Amino acid sequence: MSEKSKEKGNVKIAVVRVRGSVHVNEKILDTLSMLHLKRVNHCVVIDNAAVPMGMVKKAKDYITWGEIDEKTLTRLLEKWGRIEGDKKLSHERLKEKNFSSIADFSKNIFDGKAKFSDVGLKPVFKLHPPSKGYERGGIKKHFNIGGALGYRGAKINDLIAKMAGLKTEHGSKGQKDREKKGQ
Repeated sequence: MSEKSKEKGNVKIAVVRVRGSVHVNEKILDTLSMLHLKRVNHCVVIDNAAVPMGMVKKAKDYITWGEIDEKTLTRLLEKWGRIEGDKKLSHERLKEKNFSSIADFSKNIFDGKAKFSDVGLKPVFKLHPPSKGYERGGIKKHFNIGGALGYRGAKINDLIAKMAGLKTEHGSKGQKDREKKGQ
């Protein structure tokens, strides 16, 4: 995150639900529902404000979160953004709402000039489980001690890339093999 965006308070937080709802306190289930995290592997992007962060901290034992970057949000919108009727977010839809591209829409979201509802976008991204699984410690331990729960900072971008099937900076072994075959 750049210092300029942190000063303005335009940091966006990606929240991913990691654990299910068996033996969960009703108040925490309500909190997860208010965050639109009704199922495992669902992801939402929220503002770094007091109220949503209070809900995140209340449900910390069932979710993981961190600062999402603009590039990851753009790629997430391209691949997993859905509008009413479970249709993909299209360039035509964005042009109707005066956005030139998905990257432009993503930039406006980060600048606080746009919201998901401006184009009729659903607030939740329904992702797959991460390829090669969560961290070694499993889904019952905190991220700091090798698990998957809690605050993970900018490393949330790597987890989202694994869950959304996005190409990472370094690429995966399978991706490198496919590129060699294409040459």
